[in-house]
Amino acid sequence: MKEKILSVIEKNSKISVEDLAIVLGEKEEDVAQAIYEMERDKTICGYHTIINWGNTSVDKVVALIEVRVTPQRGQGFDKIAERIYNFSEVDTVYLISGGFDLLVILEGKSLQEVAHFVSSKLATMESILSTATHFVLKKYKDHGTIMIPETKKERMLITP
Repeated sequence: MKEKILSVIEKNSKISVEDLAIVLGEKEEDVAQAIYEMERDKTICGYHTIINWGNTSVDKVVALIEVRVTPQRGQGFDKIAERIYNFSEVDTVYLISGGFDLLVILEGKSLQEVAHFVSSKLATMESILSTATHFVLKKYKDHGTIMIPETKKERMLITP
């Protein structure tokens, strides 16, 4: 039942426990208990709203920063990742495969603010070998949600 709950609330975290129980054909109390347990054991880590900041007057810049590090003996990448995710500016840190080791995602008010973070806080940490910063220019789809207005689907006229 827990996996079914997760698959529903991943797409709609606003669904009520009552409606979720109906959708799953389960007792409301059982669904509420399962959600409580998953929140307690950090299977469910939070509930977030996806906002298209481009439709507001708020200035936001999203940066994806690839980070190459030297792992620390006995701690691997975990200790470095912890130091990075404890910066208030940082939204997300992933251990990744490929040419870099970590992917850091953060939001700033400007390109300069992000650049300052990278140059003064991130790149100066010992164990950081290099960084590559990429800025999001436009979001088309985020967490499974299409961020742009749907285009009108026009049918082609076919004549004999």
